[in-house]
Amino acid sequence: DVQLQASGGGKVQAGGSLRLSCTASGLRFDDYAICWFRQAPEKEREGVSCINVRDSSTYYERPVKGRFTTSSDNAKNTVFLHMNSLRPEDSAVYYCAAAAGYFDRNFYLNVGPPRPDYWGKGTLVTVSS
Repeated sequence: DVQLQASGGGKVQAGGSLRLSCTASGLRFDDYAICWFRQAPEKEREGVSCINVRDSSTYYERPVKGRFTTSSDNAKNTVFLHMNSLRPEDSAVYYCAAAAGYFDRNFYLNVGPPRPDYWGKGTLVTVSS
């Protein structure tokens, strides 16, 4: 079975940092893009960032660009979301997800984050002002 385990959420003050982790099992890691999504209360789920595991190419949604960084440790089948300069509006449940394939910049610009094949359970991030 494919499993995605997200961790690292917590409470932090505005301006602080957190690092989320997503560890995958049961899939060929290199064949996927691992994406982060988030959902705040009473809001729709939105994309945050994706990384093509094959070559570590990344994509960021505009609200987090320049503040968040996604990286991967392929030896551990783990993707990280480094979140800096956190704002109260970043508060949400963060989900990691796996989409089979490779998605280039044109795909993100024209379509947006790929539709995941697998989802992990979320981890809550709360940023206080």
